[in-house]
Amino acid sequence: MIKNEANISLVKKKVVTPKLLFILLPIAIIVLSIISTGIGAVFIHPKNVMAVLMGAGTDMDSFIIENYRIPRIILAILVGAGLAVSGTILQGIIRNPLASPDVIGITKGAGLAAVMVIILFPKSPVLALPLAAFGGAMAVACILYLLVYKQGVNPTTLALGGVALGAICHAGIQYFMIKFPLEINAALIWLTGSLWSRGWEHIYGVLPWIIILLPLTIVLAIKLDILNLGDDVAQGLGESVPRIRFMMLMVAVALAAACVAAVGSIGFVGLIAPHMARKLIGVKHKYLIPMAAMMGALLVIVADSIGRGLIPPKEIPVGIVIAVIGAPYFLYLLRKERKSY
Repeated sequence: MIKNEANISLVKKKVVTPKLLFILLPIAIIVLSIISTGIGAVFIHPKNVMAVLMGAGTDMDSFIIENYRIPRIILAILVGAGLAVSGTILQGIIRNPLASPDVIGITKGAGLAAVMVIILFPKSPVLALPLAAFGGAMAVACILYLLVYKQGVNPTTLALGGVALGAICHAGIQYFMIKFPLEINAALIWLTGSLWSRGWEHIYGVLPWIIILLPLTIVLAIKLDILNLGDDVAQGLGESVPRIRFMMLMVAVALAAACVAAVGSIGFVGLIAPHMARKLIGVKHKYLIPMAAMMGALLVIVADSIGRGLIPPKEIPVGIVIAVIGAPYFLYLLRKERKSY
C-alpha cells in the first residue's frame, strides 16, 4: 500500500513531462507575443492585434504593429534564444553554473568597441556600431583563447581569464565615459540594452546566426555531455577536449556577439535561462539547449513588455528590467554554490 502511494506521488510530480513542455512553451511564447504586441504608448487590445495579423485591422493599428511592434517581438525572441544558448554552452564547456557571456567578458568586449565607435566616431554609418560590437566580442574571445591555450583550455583558467578581460574592458568603458562626459548619453542607452527603435534591419543581422548556429549547437550537444563527464573520461572516449572547447566557445561567442550587436548589452539572460531550463528538463544538452532557447525568449519578451507597459509612454530598457530580476537570482545561485562546497 505504501509502495503504491509512493508510485502515485511520483506520477503526480511528473505530470508536466518534457514532451508536454516542448508543446506548452511555444504556445506560451505565441500568446505572450500577441499580448506584448499591444503594449506600449498606444495600447492595442489583443483582439485588435489578432485582427491585424489576420489582415483585417485598422490602418493605424496595422502601421504600428507591422512597423514597430512585430519587429521588436521577433528580435526579442531571437536575442533571448541566442543569449540563452550561448550561456548554456559556456556553462557546459567551463563546467560552472555561474558562467555566461557577460560574466566571462564577451559582452564587455562588445560594449567597449561600441562605446569607442559612439564617442570617437559619432558620424559613422549605422552599420558601424553592430559591426564594432561583434568585432569587440570576437576579439575578447580570441585573446581569451590565446591566454589559456597553453593550459589546454582549462575550465578554471578560461573562467578567470574571461573575468579579468571583462574587468579590463569595463575599465576602458569607464575611461571613455569620464573622458567624454558630454557624449555618453548614446553610449549609456546602448550599454543598458534596449529594443527601442529596433526594426527589421536588426532582425536580418541576427537571424542568419540563429538559423545556422542553433541547429549546429543541438547537433553538437553530445559533445557538451561528454565534457561534463570530465576531461579524463572525454579523452578516454577519444575526444580532443581542447578542440571541442575551442569549437563550442566560438559558437557561443558568435551567438552572443550577434545578439549584443543588435540590441546592446543585455545581461543575465545567458545566466538565468539555462538554470530555469535545467530545472525543467535536466542536464542532457540535446533537450537543455532548445529548452533554454525558449526560456530566454520568454524572459526577454516579458521583460520588454514590463519595460514598455510600466510607465507609458516612457520606456524602461529591457536590460534594466532583466538586471532587476537577474541580480537577486545570481546572488541566490552564488549562495547555493557556496553551500555545495
